[in-house]
Amino acid sequence: MNRIYLDNAATTALDKEVLDAIMPYFTEKFGNPSSIYSYGRETRLAVENARKSVARHLNVQPGEIFFTSGGTESNNTAIVSSIRDLGCRHIISSPIEHHAVLHTIEHYCSDSDITYSFVKLLPDGHIDLNDLEAQLSSHSEKCLVSLMHANNEIGNLLSIKAVSDLCRKYGAIFHSDCVQTVGHYPIDLSRIDVDFISASGHKFHGPKGAGILYVNNRLQVKPFIYGGGQERNMRAGTENIYGIVGFAKALDISMDNYPEESAYIKGLKNYMIEQLQEKIEGVSFNGDYNGSSLYTVLNVSFPKSEKSEMLLFNLDINGICVSGGSACSSGASQGSHVIQALHKDEDGVAVRFSFSKYNTKEEIDTAVEKLKEVV
Repeated sequence: MNRIYLDNAATTALDKEVLDAIMPYFTEKFGNPSSIYSYGRETRLAVENARKSVARHLNVQPGEIFFTSGGTESNNTAIVSSIRDLGCRHIISSPIEHHAVLHTIEHYCSDSDITYSFVKLLPDGHIDLNDLEAQLSSHSEKCLVSLMHANNEIGNLLSIKAVSDLCRKYGAIFHSDCVQTVGHYPIDLSRIDVDFISASGHKFHGPKGAGILYVNNRLQVKPFIYGGGQERNMRAGTENIYGIVGFAKALDISMDNYPEESAYIKGLKNYMIEQLQEKIEGVSFNGDYNGSSLYTVLNVSFPKSEKSEMLLFNLDINGICVSGGSACSSGASQGSHVIQALHKDEDGVAVRFSFSKYNTKEEIDTAVEKLKEVV
């Protein structure tokens, strides 16, 4: 049975060009970048060339890019640095952030004098910017605002420019989890005054275990991981050469092909919306799916019934890979904290479909037919 993979917001298939780019670093180019001889120098050069390439795509200085193990480490580093090094005593976030942000905030606020609050959500799942400004204006202590650029479950896009303007107005630090947007949209950080952003390579056909943290060069922060002097004394540990080279190569490919690939994937999303509306009665969509939303993500609510309660399980049996939320909450019996925050968990069974350049209309036709049978 051929599997149909429609869970690309969880992870993506490695691009063949990326694999070709990183293979030499598994074999003959195996040197430690901290070594002074030729093996080390060639891997050091690979790391720094990757850094320059990533910086060019984000329109920042290479010295503002730090390689990490992925979005979770980057989010943790930004939040810890804001509290420990930048003097933030209150954190403003949202109830629909990724758990890599939510659980980190909860942990650091649980046994300290750091407080946190959530910004209100609009009915379509967007952040209420008026409430954000009201909260920022009401706090005399320094605040950290941590809001994701795009929600990984419902796809809603945040205007990070509008949030960054509010943060500058009230002297707050701004961190944005951009894991679902770096590699999927051109992002020009020279036009957005953000302090930290996080990204992860495996969300855009790069390798797992490789990410970045952008740190605005006006900030003075300490390491999250101590030990050696790697990453200009900001992240100890021998560099993940394959991951770093692969991250940069995947970003090159995705940005070079952005116009064609984004249009193609958006077409797949729109096609699935049409097919679901036409063929399954009672279907509805979560978030601002037809507006300011990721072209890669579609969150669908199916009417609750005995059959639909086992929807994910039955789709899996039929070789269709989808999610009930994020990859860490995709079990059939687990509710999504995002859907619950939107007060839509009683209305139906939510399923996230997420698309890539490797999907086809034929796959969507097959998935919709199976859904029709199962629902």
